[in-house]
Amino acid sequence: MTKPPKSKPLLRDADKPVRSRPRKPRDPTQPNLPLDPMPARIEPCLALLKSKPPKGREWVYEIKWDGYRLAVHIEPTGVRILTRGGHDWTPRFPTIEQAAKQLPVATAILDGEAVVLDEQGRSDFGLLQQSLGGRGGTKTSRNSVLFAFDLLYFDGHDLTRMDLSERRHILEDLMEGATGAIRISEEIDADGGQLLASACEHGLEGIIAKRRDAPYRSGRAGDWLKIKCLQSDSFFVVGYEKSGAARGQIGSLLLAARTGNDLVYVGSVGAGFKERDVLELRNMMDKITRKTPALEYNGQRKAVVWLQPTLIAEIEYRAWTDDGKLRHASYKGLREVQDNAAVCEIE
Repeated sequence: MTKPPKSKPLLRDADKPVRSRPRKPRDPTQPNLPLDPMPARIEPCLALLKSKPPKGREWVYEIKWDGYRLAVHIEPTGVRILTRGGHDWTPRFPTIEQAAKQLPVATAILDGEAVVLDEQGRSDFGLLQQSLGGRGGTKTSRNSVLFAFDLLYFDGHDLTRMDLSERRHILEDLMEGATGAIRISEEIDADGGQLLASACEHGLEGIIAKRRDAPYRSGRAGDWLKIKCLQSDSFFVVGYEKSGAARGQIGSLLLAARTGNDLVYVGSVGAGFKERDVLELRNMMDKITRKTPALEYNGQRKAVVWLQPTLIAEIEYRAWTDDGKLRHASYKGLREVQDNAAVCEIE
């Protein structure tokens, strides 16, 4: 059984605890509202990447989870679990489906992140992919947990026009005491800089900043911001360099980002691979080889096998070099087509 996340050290410093704001009791005299039709799908609100946390009392923070974004639809006919791209992955998350059925609500849409936790309680993207059978796999993940961070629809009412603070109030009531496959992503009322430093110290991916008074708006409207301890983005795999000494003969992967309608070479990655990654990659890459590169390439690498730009890899890196290449890159895994991952765009 996966251990619960060890979040307590993150919520306090040497002097005083940092906690979520206390919830106010719900008003029993609140009038009943007319019912809203339940939407088949809501495009997710996405976070803009920033280098530093914003300042001001209008911002509140959460831990950034490293997994797959999911929307859990609880309906009278059952539960649907949709990926960010709108694909139905209900059969792949049976424990989350069962946990959703146990929630005390007739209709709801939860917004959250499905993760697999390591022994330290940190989300691990590689472990999640392994539990699903890798990219294109068909396994069911029975050790994944959904950390719910928003509630978009509740008991016949559309909540997207409400402020985040109001949506969180209802979500916290709904999720009170939940410790199974669906848990609440804790809201942390703290100094953003201190929280980011603490998150990085504990080996987490970063933090999310959200405006308290913002409605739920689809796309990257700037109401949500993400600040990472290490940078990571998604890139096309456009080729690989052969190596007779490496497992699967893969010395490194050649990566590309978008620039307008074209692709641009941004360097390679030769670190972070596990044995199962190499075998999976080689099996897929052998099916998409091509004779010429899919972009302009002036590099000096030898024994390069060029590929159709269909595989999208999640890459962690420290910085960009002056000539537009990734520095200290490390492979994290392949993104699913259904996850609708956005490939990094550069000028």
